[in-house]
Amino acid sequence: MAGHSHWANIAFKKGLVDRKRGKLFGKLARLIIVAAKHGGGDPAANLALRYAIDRAKKASMPADTIEKAIKKGTGELGAESYDEVLYEGYGPGGVAIMCEILTDNRNRTAGEIRKIFENHGGNLGSTGCVAWMFERVGLFQVPAASTSEDHLLEVALEAGAADVRQSGNYLEVQCPPEAYQAVAAALETAGIPTESAEITRLAANSVDLEGDTARTVLKLMEALEDHDDVQNVTANFNVSDELMTELAGNG
Repeated sequence: MAGHSHWANIAFKKGLVDRKRGKLFGKLARLIIVAAKHGGGDPAANLALRYAIDRAKKASMPADTIEKAIKKGTGELGAESYDEVLYEGYGPGGVAIMCEILTDNRNRTAGEIRKIFENHGGNLGSTGCVAWMFERVGLFQVPAASTSEDHLLEVALEAGAADVRQSGNYLEVQCPPEAYQAVAAALETAGIPTESAEITRLAANSVDLEGDTARTVLKLMEALEDHDDVQNVTANFNVSDELMTELAGNG
């Protein structure tokens, strides 16, 4: 897929994040709250919390905001409760889409997500309708110009990664979720920069989109990403890097 990017690629998402940093902090705070609630407030003993804190730090979230979210999760600052929900559906062109949700009101969120799908030519599906297409993985996006593929492969595989592949202007490192922290530490020690690092879902097979269909699907994805309750959106499509760049610049 040289010259193409799948939706997990950060090139398009980064433009959204830069424009909506305040909203991003709110989403990351929820992630920290849920992790601390389920596993305690010590990141050394709580892998999910450590991952959430790493994401927050990478997004330049203030330390006191992170600490406040941890205390909310452990109940020290008054409890906040969120349900974890996975919504599945289809976009134009038969694209399969999965949304990871943290919500304090399932009924409200379900209605709003359904409306977003419908407004962009898609439809919200039943549980399990597309989940079988996706595998949960750790994913690191490394600018291709920053290191050689051979060097990255050596560092990543030694730390437990499963694969390194080219995707547009990036080298992607994939690993099992349980190896995420080890791979992240190895890349940092080796001085290899990451444009993004996350635990996400990737599809084994993807659909190549062009023209208006691609633009419509990307607008659907942006609308889903923009929803306060949506933590992560993944889908099984590819578009050209040129179109990603065009739409990221137009936002």
